[in-house]
Amino acid sequence: MFSNWLRKKPIQSHAETSSLHRTLNAFDLTMFGIGAIIGAGVFVITGIAAATKGGPAIVISYIIAGMAALFAALAYTELASSIGGTGSAYTYAYTGFGEIIAWLIGWDLLLEYAMSVSTVAIGWAGYVNNLLHAMHIYIPEIITKNPFDGGIINLLAMLIIIAISTILCIGIKQSARFNTAVVFIKLITIAMFIVVAVHHINIRNWSNFLPFGWNGVMQGAALVFFAYIGFDALSTAVEETINPQRNIPIGIIGSLLSCTIIYIIVSALLTSIVSYTKLNVDSPVADALLQLGHRTAAGFIAAGAIAGLTTVILVMSYGLTRISLAIARDGLLPIALGKINSRTHTPIRIAVLTGIIMALVSGFVPIQYAAELVNIGTLAAFVFVCVGVIVLRITHPDMERPFKLPFNPFLPLMGVGFCLYLMFNLSPITWLRFGLWMLVGLVIYLAYGQKHSVLKNTSHQP
Repeated sequence: MFSNWLRKKPIQSHAETSSLHRTLNAFDLTMFGIGAIIGAGVFVITGIAAATKGGPAIVISYIIAGMAALFAALAYTELASSIGGTGSAYTYAYTGFGEIIAWLIGWDLLLEYAMSVSTVAIGWAGYVNNLLHAMHIYIPEIITKNPFDGGIINLLAMLIIIAISTILCIGIKQSARFNTAVVFIKLITIAMFIVVAVHHINIRNWSNFLPFGWNGVMQGAALVFFAYIGFDALSTAVEETINPQRNIPIGIIGSLLSCTIIYIIVSALLTSIVSYTKLNVDSPVADALLQLGHRTAAGFIAAGAIAGLTTVILVMSYGLTRISLAIARDGLLPIALGKINSRTHTPIRIAVLTGIIMALVSGFVPIQYAAELVNIGTLAAFVFVCVGVIVLRITHPDMERPFKLPFNPFLPLMGVGFCLYLMFNLSPITWLRFGLWMLVGLVIYLAYGQKHSVLKNTSHQP
């Protein structure tokens, strides 16, 4: 039985046929990456991290976190350009570590992506509700809050997930066009903030540049690191990308570098136009402009935040459906879920099922419960991807690598070290809940997955 757990999937060719439709180019992927990364990170986390962790030195925190994210991104880039499939870290683990590890990583990714979408949807609903209040439109709290917060259902959060799931069912090219349009809206919003802010720079706000010391800078880096989560979703788009060996690396690295530059500029301007002590609010960018008397610009920033969160929901939902598809194809989840619609070339069954689950979570679960499992799940996946680069260099030295991570194993080990450091700084209760989730996953594998594994049944055929 133990030998079955260790069976590995052979490396696939990118040229193999797929029922998914190759329509995405490098531009689409870069916009997908920006759509996934720029959201709460720039509109919320920047101010909170500056006020409570780094002060004006949050600029340095973003640089450190960006470097750490780059280590993981480079590892993803090598494996995404080398190994076929749509399952991201799940597929890489199947190739490098064997079936049982692959399943656990896949199970971990399902938690990460589903909770990410649910968390952002709850935040999206809060922004929309605040915008409606500003327009003197009031929705009863009974349908805008979950049962734990005094309501019955968070209907707005459920509706945005249902809408995004519908878009994903229609087709990937249509989803990419929608994402690109919304990304441009939020980039224009950020540009507006930059134009307004440069006229209000007050260098005296940087007089106490390190109010929390260097330790605060590192704690800030640990906090804002999660602003970079999302680029890994691009590795699930291999089968729907034209020339993936070239375009996947461009999309991952291009979007990550673009977003890092944006984060640095916004954090530098934000802490220079108002005191960092005034930024511990739900919408610090908009609030800073309100403090300066720019009410119209602040309104546009709020709309941009809604747009930013919308694209995060879209791209992370897309990633969840493709990882689920990869697992279902391998028989570790019911194969029937992986059926591709012949007209839309999308996995409609998976999109509907995952959409219903995420809608229920966002409608009835508080945001803090949905959010707390995202961080550890993401970091665990990053660790395995970085280790996977090292392992596959040893076990498959002759594998074609269109993009080859330099300074191996130094850079992937740096990624492993940074992610483990952040994981060990998470709370014990987060570790406990993560352990319980993984235990449930192990039980599902033993009861269902190992018996229905396509690789197992294929290897047993005469």
